[in-house]
Amino acid sequence: MAETTHPTGAGSAQALDALAAQRGREARRTRALLLAPALTILLFAASGPLLIVLTYSFLTPGDYGGIVWDFSLKAWFNVFAQRDFFTQEIELADAHLEIIWRSIKLSLMTTILCLVIGFPTAYFIATRPRRTRDLWMLLIIIPFWTNLLIRTFAIMELIRNEGTINTVLMGIGIIDAPIQMMFTEFSLLLGMAYVYLPLMVLPVYASMERFDFSLVEAGYDLYATRLQVLRRIILPIVKPGIVAGSILVFVPCLGAYVTPRVLGGGKNMMLGNFIELQFGQGRNWPLGAALSLTLLVIVMVALVFYVRTVGREEVRGHG
Repeated sequence: MAETTHPTGAGSAQALDALAAQRGREARRTRALLLAPALTILLFAASGPLLIVLTYSFLTPGDYGGIVWDFSLKAWFNVFAQRDFFTQEIELADAHLEIIWRSIKLSLMTTILCLVIGFPTAYFIATRPRRTRDLWMLLIIIPFWTNLLIRTFAIMELIRNEGTINTVLMGIGIIDAPIQMMFTEFSLLLGMAYVYLPLMVLPVYASMERFDFSLVEAGYDLYATRLQVLRRIILPIVKPGIVAGSILVFVPCLGAYVTPRVLGGGKNMMLGNFIELQFGQGRNWPLGAALSLTLLVIVMVALVFYVRTVGREEVRGHG
């Protein structure tokens, strides 16, 4: 009797394994078919231009723009270093490093400012009655209905010497002369925070909308302070939304072009403007390509940080 039952059980297990393997193959085939259009577009619309830029970064600049098909590492050398005009000694390219540092610094500051403003905004919306949340979210999304250039000019109208802020302050007697806000790092920070703030609010709100606020009440019942509830209950749960919003703000800020061009002037050039200058007036396409890839590397580092952070959170959540 035992000999008859054993083979039957083994055969059933093998059949189940075969069925599971077949379903796995079908699932992989389905995923591949669904991903095929996107992968095709990425291959030809993203990878192709990227390979062209990579190739240009190892070539020699032409006399009047364009490139000469002679292999050279000078563009990559000039991203971070330069030779003294008289002594030919190698020294750091201070102007380039300053532009790269300013771009990273202002992007981080913009991200922090958007988080400081966006987190309480998302919390406020998430705690409103469900019937009014859509209205509040509509007010957050409305700026996206307007062109980026128009929004930037709106900020310029507020902070220029004859703008609304200086006019009001002089009208009520607080200041005697206009405050110089245009063409400063402050104007860049304000402009980029205004432009990219919704990109912080939306993912943080998406995390908070699924948050069980009874946990907050439980924390208060256990005599936790507001700061302890925020630090130990709310922040750990909505952390993926905060990280996602930070990435969504930081990445476009690094390559921002319109806002720094309008509000920053020539004194506060950022990496996006510097790249455009090399392909335009500078006529140094290899250097522009090398700077573009440098920007890409910085963005990839930020994305890797995001993926690892979110991955750790998911592992902890499943654990």
